[in-house]
Amino acid sequence: MSKSLIIAEKPSVASDLARALGVKKEGDHFESESYVISSALGHLVELALPSELDVKRGKWSFANLPIIPDEFQLRPIEKTKARFNMLKKLMQRHDVDLLINACDAGREGELIFRYLVKLSGVKKPIRRLWLQSMTTESIREAFNHLRSEEEMVPLSKAAVCRSESDWLVGINGTRAMTAFNNRTGGFQLTPVGRVQTPTLAILAEREDKIHHFKPRNYYEVFGDFEVKAGSYRGRWFREDFTKDGDEDARAERIWDKATADEIKSRCLGKTGVATEERKPTTQAPPLLYDLTSLQR
Repeated sequence: MSKSLIIAEKPSVASDLARALGVKKEGDHFESESYVISSALGHLVELALPSELDVKRGKWSFANLPIIPDEFQLRPIEKTKARFNMLKKLMQRHDVDLLINACDAGREGELIFRYLVKLSGVKKPIRRLWLQSMTTESIREAFNHLRSEEEMVPLSKAAVCRSESDWLVGINGTRAMTAFNNRTGGFQLTPVGRVQTPTLAILAEREDKIHHFKPRNYYEVFGDFEVKAGSYRGRWFREDFTKDGDEDARAERIWDKATADEIKSRCLGKTGVATEERKPTTQAPPLLYDLTSLQR
């Protein structure tokens, strides 16, 4: 009897799927008359380094850049290679005629499954289980509406594009910066990454601002007001306030004492008319979280 192999992104999800479908555990996976259920451990496959990169550190130079492969090669991640081999054997089983991608509903979940299938070399029909919630009812409903492989092509291409662009930036950027910093000799590895480098730049910029911070004195004017209902304290602010390029400026800040004193003298002991206007408004609440988003 033919069976469908369901591959989740993590073991806990595989357990939830098995529970919802009534599939019992057999060894390192779950199996019934209709389903075989197992899982990855996150990413099991990565883009391989081309052979020309496996050189001594001293050969990292601008002469070898940029490195743009004609075709990106895949390889199993060493620390999870055993899990990859296990899933490969399950995919190669003669009684398995359908692969169901049950990895997380998103770009990375698509990439994890696509790379796994591609490196295994298995050519079997694929369906996509798109889970929005991990309740038993939601899981069963999702199985009744499996998506076709063709529907997932745009998301799959976006995932591969992200992966390969990260590789190009990381491999070429790291070697370029390392070669630049070692132009006078020695070896100083300088990692570069699409996400890592801008994030570090934000931290470095903030640290630089802290080191170069110069305190500035400013004044604020407060007033105690008496009304029929009692008293309250108010704070003066400039109604036509604009920063005008001064990042430290605030509507209530006054940079010189003379101006603050002048505002104080104009208000001290004076009477005035204060009005308050209230209008009922409605605001829609934010959307509720779903379990899949919280698990990412």
